[in-house]
Amino acid sequence: MAGTLQDIADAAGVSIATVSLVLNGKEGISAETRQKVMQAAEALNYRPKKQQSLMSANSRNTIQFLKIAMHGHTVNRDHNVFISDYIDGMFREAQRQGYKLEIANIKGESIDYIIDSLLSRKPEGAILLGTEFSQNDVIALKSIDFCPIVVLDTYFDYLDLNFVDMNNSDAVYKIIEYLVSCGFRKIGFINSNVQTRNFYLRKQAFIGSMQVLGQKVDENYIVDVDSTFNGAYKDMMVHLSRGIKLPECYFCANDIMSYGCIKAFKENGIRIPEDLSIVGFDNLPMSASMDPPLTTIDVSKQKMGHFAVTLLDELIQSPERKNSVKILVGSDLIIRKSVAPKI
Repeated sequence: MAGTLQDIADAAGVSIATVSLVLNGKEGISAETRQKVMQAAEALNYRPKKQQSLMSANSRNTIQFLKIAMHGHTVNRDHNVFISDYIDGMFREAQRQGYKLEIANIKGESIDYIIDSLLSRKPEGAILLGTEFSQNDVIALKSIDFCPIVVLDTYFDYLDLNFVDMNNSDAVYKIIEYLVSCGFRKIGFINSNVQTRNFYLRKQAFIGSMQVLGQKVDENYIVDVDSTFNGAYKDMMVHLSRGIKLPECYFCANDIMSYGCIKAFKENGIRIPEDLSIVGFDNLPMSASMDPPLTTIDVSKQKMGHFAVTLLDELIQSPERKNSVKILVGSDLIIRKSVAPKI
């Protein structure tokens, strides 16, 4: 017989309210308490009533989306809209496929904790937000053999795992090609000092695209800033105070960093786009209402969420282990007023 919430609370030595918060994936619970509750729930074979009825009526049950912030420099409230689009795409496709989508927030925990969390819940399959995963984090995921997983928003072409990510190389090439067509030759890159795979891929794509298009990469025009708004603003203020050499235009690794840098430029009397053009990446809603509106890359986040569920369903339904699948989603360049063509 399955245990009740009270049974779990008694076994874990916590309140029923704490048990409810843990089982519903809410934040504000310590890792130690969360682990106690999950272990007690697993030992008592606890399943929510709604989940029990779903399991008896339909072998297709729950898939889980883990919104993971390893350090919070890129997965934070500034990008909630971005992640909401992922969830919207996942929810629509999960509903169409007959799955219940369960969302859990994990912040500041180790990769071992994340794997243990999945093991304790044992969903039919899981989608993990990999934005802040390191290479070692992703390698550790290869130990998961109790359910199929898809890693969203990061990409390693040489690892035998399933990924859905934006095509950074294609997107960045569109940016550089556009800037060259506008007559710019002194093109710079604002990189993040936070180590994420997508930022790394965008820097490599910037260098590669410049070379393919016959443009010189000047290291003086590549600067690092933090990936948050306030961090990017403060770091760019420091760069400007030290007299950095400015290019004719900057490609910035994401929109949030662009916003912070633009604030710093304006406070130093640098006009956008009259003195300096700038292009972002992500097409966050605020980009259209910036002064001036920001030229940026738009990736269909809903489509990425859709593909993640589609791929996960295929893995769940397959009676045999399938070869890993890597999906890269294309993008569109949204041209606005933050770029002033020279020709």
